Amino acid sequence: MDESEFDAFYTASFARLTGQLHALIGNRDEAQECVQEAFVRAWQHRRVLERADHPEAWVRTTAYRLAVSRWRRVRLSRRPADRAVSPAAWTDAVDESRVALIAALRQLPEAQRQALVLHHLCDLPVQAVAREVGVPEGTIKARLSRGRAALAALLDPTEPSPASAPSTPGASHA
Repeated sequence: MDESEFDAFYTASFARLTGQLHALIGNRDEAQECVQEAFVRAWQHRRVLERADHPEAWVRTTAYRLAVSRWRRVRLSRRPADRAVSPAAWTDAVDESRVALIAALRQLPEAQRQALVLHHLCDLPVQAVAREVGVPEGTIKARLSRGRAALAALLDPTEPSPASAPSTPGASHA
């Protein structure tokens, strides 16, 4: 993969991967940083990426692992997540339905959230989600079913909103 091919891959994938990781971890700035770092690593491993069946999945998995690793470091050290010296960049107006969806996703167990995001937001078939996560297809189907039911309850305007704390990238439930 030469520089122009990699640039095209980056341009085509960055926004989509950032949106997907944002849905997974609930923090847009952190998602952008992790995706950028994942692309740096992808450039360093571009020979592996050339042979990969799904290079975007490789970058997404790397970005997610970076996010989990950062979360763990922050949690263990009790330091704030963002230690950057520059202020947050200006972003466009936020779609309220997307904010509600991400807030609801954050209340789901990590495994359900991951299955829902990969299947519905990344448009991966169940088989690809199972392969990327490393579990049987039946497990992904169960996580999708449970996750959809939980999301329906969380997003139903007639139901009172549960007063639960958002889950974190390090928590894991089936």
